[in-house]
Amino acid sequence: MSGLPVGRQARGFWIYTGRVFVRRLIAASLFATLTTFGAVACTMQGDGYTSECKVEGCVITFDRGVDAEASVLGLKVKVVKVEGNVVTLSVGGQEVTVPVGESGSTEGNTITVREVTEDKVVVDISSGIQTGG
Repeated sequence: MSGLPVGRQARGFWIYTGRVFVRRLIAASLFATLTTFGAVACTMQGDGYTSECKVEGCVITFDRGVDAEASVLGLKVKVVKVEGNVVTLSVGGQEVTVPVGESGSTEGNTITVREVTEDKVVVDISSGIQTGG
């Protein structure tokens, strides 16, 4: 024995605690954390919209001429009207008007209208969470 209490034998740098090495516990914790954040990144499709979400926020593509409402980041988002290059959205029940290529703010989120075409309206909603990298 190494002089350590039974069940706490040192093997190199890592300590063995019963059946599990500390490094395995650390690896399992990191895996669980990364899996959780990976699960947050997803793509959803509904009637008249597609949303692609990550931890940082979501990009929603609405079909023009369709009464579609997307549910992202705990908010209901809907295109109310488009006049030229200006889009009025309902975000969490509050209306915000944003020109294409610019940003507005509501419900603590930054709303950016990326693109408006005959067929679609593309909106970016930032969650305010920044990831490293």
